[in-house]
Amino acid sequence: MADSSNITLQTKEPSLGQIQIAPEVLEIIVGIAVSQIDGVNRMRGTISSSVNELFGRKKNLGKGVKLTIVDSQISVDVYAYLDYGVSVPKVALAIQDKVKQQILFMTDLALSEVNVHITGIVTEKTESAIDPNNLFGDEDTTADENEDGEES
Repeated sequence: MADSSNITLQTKEPSLGQIQIAPEVLEIIVGIAVSQIDGVNRMRGTISSSVNELFGRKKNLGKGVKLTIVDSQISVDVYAYLDYGVSVPKVALAIQDKVKQQILFMTDLALSEVNVHITGIVTEKTESAIDPNNLFGDEDTTADENEDGEES
């Protein structure tokens, strides 16, 4: 998702050399920051990242994040699923604030924009009312059985 060129940090003091950050590092920082926000259920991933996670391979912490660098301006697009019942605008603003704050704190880079794309709402799982041992509901589960397994 990220551009192939590294980002060079500008330092105010004389240094021993350049400091470069791979765009993938910024994607991971953004992904972790977003996943820590209340109301965010998960990030949108690709089919290959879902299959990799299914087979127990390394989780892609940068999934659901697209980084764009144009003329030294960095913009981030975040694609997330939210929990049902949360305030979408409040969570989206929290995502924007947290992402800008974490990138600035960890890399001293200022983002030009943080675009939040809510790709879905995830509802809570409900308990099934169907008993898997009695699918059709026609068995009498209250019948007493004697020691031989016969009904009395």
